[in-house]
Amino acid sequence: MSVSTNFQTFCTNLRMANETTDKIQIRYRQITKRINIDYWDSTSETSYSLYVGSYGRGTEIWTSDIDMVVQLPYAIYKKYDGYSSNGQSALLQDVKVALQKTYSASNLKGDGQVIGISFTDGICFEIVPSFINDDGSFTYPDTNNGGTWKTADPRKEISAMDARNNATNKNLKRLCRMARAWKNKCDVPMSGILIDTLAYKFINEWAYKNESFAFYDYMSRDFFMFLKDIDEANLYWLAPGSSRYVWKSGNFQSEASRAYSLSIEAIVRETNGNPYSSKQKWREVYGTKFPS
Repeated sequence: MSVSTNFQTFCTNLRMANETTDKIQIRYRQITKRINIDYWDSTSETSYSLYVGSYGRGTEIWTSDIDMVVQLPYAIYKKYDGYSSNGQSALLQDVKVALQKTYSASNLKGDGQVIGISFTDGICFEIVPSFINDDGSFTYPDTNNGGTWKTADPRKEISAMDARNNATNKNLKRLCRMARAWKNKCDVPMSGILIDTLAYKFINEWAYKNESFAFYDYMSRDFFMFLKDIDEANLYWLAPGSSRYVWKSGNFQSEASRAYSLSIEAIVRETNGNPYSSKQKWREVYGTKFPS
């Protein structure tokens, strides 16, 4: 198989199965309906909710958790903002109790900024109760350190990723998914939003950003070079669209350097007429979703 076919197959292998996405859609609607019954006196399965995180940005792979925002009425914010101590924690517990009417308490957890629902098939939803602001951003609770309110603008992040993905022949989101496979295979300390932020920066200047799968060996090599050359003193970057701070959780440069070296080896072996050996090197980078 050619480089183009190998990477096209790899990118297909990274996507969730249709059966999985169908389950996600059904559960998303059930969660939305439960919240709307309790907080909006509505049975709508679509209003006042939004996919966010990797799934919302379209950069998820087969292992992703599903993040979603559920919008609550402003009166609920006023109620819990008036608490003398950690109204944010009380709000999370209130939403958790509402969700228990549909889901078993044993599958629910409320922690930090989200209510988590773990399903027996391994799919996990993380639900962020939020309040919409005049500019379209969301205010959400953080129960840590006594409780605070924080602000995020996921719609701007989704829009920025969509726009650059469309401007780069859909290469941006595929690169983000490939980088997630590398993260999982090599235990790289990078969050999904950090991967997306750095891929967004990289691809805008990449010489072959409008090419397709035949250039994905070069895209891999050049992205890892971009990552390994980032100054380890950098602590944060600004997310696409929202410009929120995206903090690193550890240095990733050494793993990027190793992946860069493996990429060069893979390209050389392919060039020298050893496609099987080349694919084994790519599997060292990306794992078993890359064809053997």
